[in-house]
Amino acid sequence: MNWLSRMRPRGPIFTSRNSTVPEGLWKKCPKCNAPLYRPELEKNLDVCLKCGHHMRIGARRRMDIFLDAEARKEIGADIETTDLLKFKDVKRYKDRIVEAQKVTGEKDALVAMEGKLKNIDVIVCAFEFAFHGGSMGAAVGEKFTLAVKMALKNNFPLICFSATGGARMQEALISLMQMAKTSAVLERLRISGNPYISIMTDPVYGGVSASLAMLGDVNVAEPGARAGFAGPNIIEQTIRQKLPPGFQRSEFLLSNGHIDMIVERTHMRSRIANLLAKLLHKSEIYGS
Repeated sequence: MNWLSRMRPRGPIFTSRNSTVPEGLWKKCPKCNAPLYRPELEKNLDVCLKCGHHMRIGARRRMDIFLDAEARKEIGADIETTDLLKFKDVKRYKDRIVEAQKVTGEKDALVAMEGKLKNIDVIVCAFEFAFHGGSMGAAVGEKFTLAVKMALKNNFPLICFSATGGARMQEALISLMQMAKTSAVLERLRISGNPYISIMTDPVYGGVSASLAMLGDVNVAEPGARAGFAGPNIIEQTIRQKLPPGFQRSEFLLSNGHIDMIVERTHMRSRIANLLAKLLHKSEIYGS
């Protein structure tokens, strides 16, 4: 018997803390490591109360905190990916899709809804980063295109929350085709005069950043969000130079003219509603 076994009491250890604190009641901020009381964190829309770090949230949660509670209608809920290429690396692509669907409860990495924002009719898309890193394949491209067509048909503005690693490598050229497909349908929306607001959350990379994420009439980002085509490590290895501090963060992008504004999550509803009111020539002013 070693010294640890002799010192530790036999049998399970019970304390008042074990019996009174529910599991998952606290969450540690990934930036400042502060312990956060989960109900307060959720009330603050998953923004750290200590340092203001914007934590990643799912697509459904995004819809819940952004859209009005009433009159929501999901778009393209039955659209899902098929393994056309029969792709396999260390695991079959088909198995990866099934696993991602079980974990997230989503058919694929994009959720689209028709709803209202401060009583303004809108079409909203949101990427689910937990589904294959929010990557864009044929299903994502088709659902986004369907959402834009709904905006065109009903003369509604379009808003998209991007959170993605880019095009989905398991679909090869099929995924890259979605860049052209989404860009083409957004050009139709631009010609129609319907506003498109692109909101970048952490992170936005690859084929999505090179297409739909950067094509907004107004490009918005959350504080600290990263956005670019290739990641900073790849860029440094390619150019063999050290990148400046904060490279590809939203603050860096704003200072260099790549985006139009940074909006905190807690102010997102009112800021976007006021922006839409101006673009739609409405006189209302929306508070938080």
